[in-house]
This record gives sequence, structure tokens and C-alpha cells, in this order.
Amino acid sequence: MSVYTQLTDDQFAAFCQSFGVSFARAIPITQGIKNSNWFIQTTDDVDGTYSYVFTLFEERPPADIEKMAVILNQLNGKLPVAAPLAVIESNGSRTDGDDKRYVIHYEDKAITLVPCLAGSHPEQTTQAMCHDIGAALATLHETLQALQPSEQYGVPLYPWSDVRDREMQFMPGDEGKLMSDIWRAYSELPLDTLPKGLCHLDMFADNTLWNLQKGEARLTGLLDFTEVSVEHYVMDIAITINDFCTTWGGAEQGESVNFDRSKMAAFLQGYESIRPLNGEEKRALPVMLAKAAVIFWLLRLNVIHYNRTEGRTGDNIMVKNPDLMKRLAAYHWAHVEKSQNTVFVLLSKPDNQIVGVFSSITQAEQAHDHLTNTNDFTIETYTLDQLA
Repeated sequence: MSVYTQLTDDQFAAFCQSFGVSFARAIPITQGIKNSNWFIQTTDDVDGTYSYVFTLFEERPPADIEKMAVILNQLNGKLPVAAPLAVIESNGSRTDGDDKRYVIHYEDKAITLVPCLAGSHPEQTTQAMCHDIGAALATLHETLQALQPSEQYGVPLYPWSDVRDREMQFMPGDEGKLMSDIWRAYSELPLDTLPKGLCHLDMFADNTLWNLQKGEARLTGLLDFTEVSVEHYVMDIAITINDFCTTWGGAEQGESVNFDRSKMAAFLQGYESIRPLNGEEKRALPVMLAKAAVIFWLLRLNVIHYNRTEGRTGDNIMVKNPDLMKRLAAYHWAHVEKSQNTVFVLLSKPDNQIVGVFSSITQAEQAHDHLTNTNDFTIETYTLDQLA
């Protein structure tokens, strides 16, 4: 489990009382690699049940968590989110409107208490679930446009280029080249033309909850809004697709990485039912998928780095395998490279039979000019994956 800061029952009781909650027991939560989390059982809960999630944010400053609380309140009613409880003031009242406080400070760290949401994390996803999470992400993007200026609510993006430069010093040559190639392709995208706004940036399946009881999966919770930042919407899309549309094999499956393009199609259909993508976003998506995998490859390497430098050890530290994201990045990059290999195809009219395939337009035009009746032939441009 990932619990970095230890608290006593007396501390839990005092903090919970500040939110108007009567504490009975704290149960550590095993998921997550950045914060310390517990389920809180109140004096009104029966054994085995709990009403709240208590989070101590290990890295984010309290001001960032206050912004997160505003974001969750904006989404509340549109999406299944757990908005943080307001702190009870010394006179026993909760403040109203913009004066509400949602964060307690403890050793320069932020603490929040939020209601538990029903449901469970899915072990596997389906096309229907991918469709639904696509629609939910689009709703999130649309709803948060009301918070302006968006930079005031989003936290700064993490300096992943610094992590890249540090980690590449220790990488084998093929891994370093993969990372460099993807980063270069990303930087060459028309980034200034891609729509941006507040994005979740960590919408993995284990940050969602679903009702899976009746053979139909219904989305019941979206979790972990600590990374909400101003970013290109298509990057948020790519991050979510990478997890929801990939089957991650366990140790018994050799930790395989199997990306499902039919699930991606379902996700995009769901997303575009709320917010259609423009042409530039669609063209950028293949590279964004590779770059998103690189970011989470670096994130997991960064966790290992800080666990080592800060002496974090023991069974209560969970580290996700960075190689899985490296393999996913390689998969996406192979598709990008294939799509970038353009060929020029000479076709006969009207049946569109292939007469010849050429690596340059000059070669195709020369072949075209040698034909007796050039009006009966045309030259079309294809990528190799289209031709296949």
C-alpha cells in the first residue's frame, strides 16, 4: 500500500472533527503512488463499511488542493465526483460561497476529507466502458471551460523534460532513441493550434469507479483530481485511451501490453458525442498517444528515483512497472512511423486497380507520363498502413 506519512488515531479523530465527522477507524488504501490515503469509518458506520476518504497530499502544496476543491464543486452534478467537505469554523458553522475552506494544513501538507463514492475499480474494460469514459472526459472538458482564466485553477505542468534529461543518462541507446524520437515528433506538432483547457491528466481505470453488479458497467465515480492542469485536450484523451484501451497482463501473462484499437474507436465515439474533435486534433492523436505513454514511463521512473533518494522502503510502497509504459510507447511509435512512410500509388480508372507503387512523386509522375492515355490513370498518396 502507499502510505508515506503515519498518523495516530488521535490525530485522525481531531482532523475528522474539523470536518464535522466523528472518527472511529482509518483503513489504509493500497492504490496510488503519490499520496497517503485512508478510508474513514465513522461512529455511525457498521463494521466493514466506511463513509469518507481521508487524503494527505505528500507533494502538492495546499493552495493547489484548494483549487482542486473548486474544480470538483464545478463538476458536481454533471459527473460523479466526490467534492471535499468544507472545514467547520471555530463557531461551529461552515462558511458559504467563495469563503469556504476545504483544506487542513499539517506539516506544510494538505488534508482533505471527501465522501466515498459507490462502485469498484474495473479489472478489465469493455468497449461500452470506453465509450462511457470518453463521453465523461468530454463532459469534464466542456464543463470546466466555465472556470476562467483556466490557468488560475490548474496547477503547473510537471517539468517532464527535466526528468527525461536525468533518466536518459542511464538508458540503453535504443530506449533513449525511442524517447527522443517521440519527443521530437511531439514538438513538431502544430501545438499552438490545438484546443486547450483544464484537463484531468490521470484518468486511468483505477481512478474510476463502476457499478459492475448486473452485467452492465455504470460509471459511478471519477477520482484523483490533483493533476488538473491546462493542457491540450488531445493529450488528456491520449492519456485516458492508453489505460482504458490497453489490457495489462500480470506476471503470469509475462506482464504483456495489449492495445485494443476497437476500444479506442469506441472511446472516440463517446468523446465526440459530446465534443467533436477538429482535424488537427485527429492528426495529432497518434503522436500524442506515444507522448502520453512516455510521460507515464517517466513518471514511474521518477517515483523510483524519489523512493531511492528519500529512503522510502518497505511493503507500504507501491511502484508500478515503468517498462509497461515503455512498451506501449514503442507500440504507438511504430504506428506513427508506419503512417509517416508515404508512398505514391498509380491507379487505373475507373476500377482503381494498382498499376505501380512509388517512393517519390517524381517517380510516379514519370511512370504516368509513359502511359499511352494518361487520362485513364491517376496518382494517389497513401501511407503504408493505409495501403496495407
